[in-house]
Amino acid sequence: MGELGHDVMVIPQSETQPSGQARASWVRQLTEAIVDLLFPPRCAGCRKLGAWLCERCIRAIDVIQPPVCPRCGRAVAPDTEAGTSGGGCSIRCGLCSEPGPDLGAIRAYAYFSGTMREAIHELKYQGVTVLAAPLGQMMARAWTRLAPEGGADMDAIVPVPLHPARERERGYNQAALLARELGRLLGHPVVENVLRRSRATLPQVSLDTRARYANVQGAFRCTDDSLRHSRVLLIDDVCTTGATLEAAAAALRRGGASTVVAYTLARAK
Repeated sequence: MGELGHDVMVIPQSETQPSGQARASWVRQLTEAIVDLLFPPRCAGCRKLGAWLCERCIRAIDVIQPPVCPRCGRAVAPDTEAGTSGGGCSIRCGLCSEPGPDLGAIRAYAYFSGTMREAIHELKYQGVTVLAAPLGQMMARAWTRLAPEGGADMDAIVPVPLHPARERERGYNQAALLARELGRLLGHPVVENVLRRSRATLPQVSLDTRARYANVQGAFRCTDDSLRHSRVLLIDDVCTTGATLEAAAAALRRGGASTVVAYTLARAK
């Protein structure tokens, strides 16, 4: 995993003039390189110059390793009798609630602590959107070992949307940035125009568990049925109680999705 520290900022050289998507990617990378010259990368973890995430801080991330709870994705002790399957095991962690009818499972790359907490804060609130590339790469590389049984092959990737007013205020949706990176690396289409947040909600961070579920109940809807019969991988930055993921999955299922599995960059312990 150490190669993720600075390599993601290198601009590949080409002898031919790029076109279409290649040109757009080339322009984006050129723009990022110019920004790097004016504002050198500073590690989100230790604040040292040189990379958006340095090698040392990447190694310090509390990565979740299988076996994991088949429901919430927390790491659990190996089930030596039944064995493991698809990144999970046959026993529940004892901390998560009973499975809801709409969200098949939750998986997360790492725990929301230390370097990962700082990186997400920089991505989400400080406008350091370039962090979405290395963080999305980490998620993509881990997906095959974390995916629930039968969940590695999905039809579409859908980011949890922000309310339009919140997205205008922030200027971007961090979940969408991660989803685009995952879509590029996993080879799945990213669908951003079907699942919508139909009403504004209070920030979940200020609420207790019961209030979180009430806050997002009915907050999402699908604009059409283009995801009907699709297996959807739902992407967000952080899972705390799972309330937002459950509400978004419910809307996707009402819109016709056959299966919804959530995958987040981090989750609370």
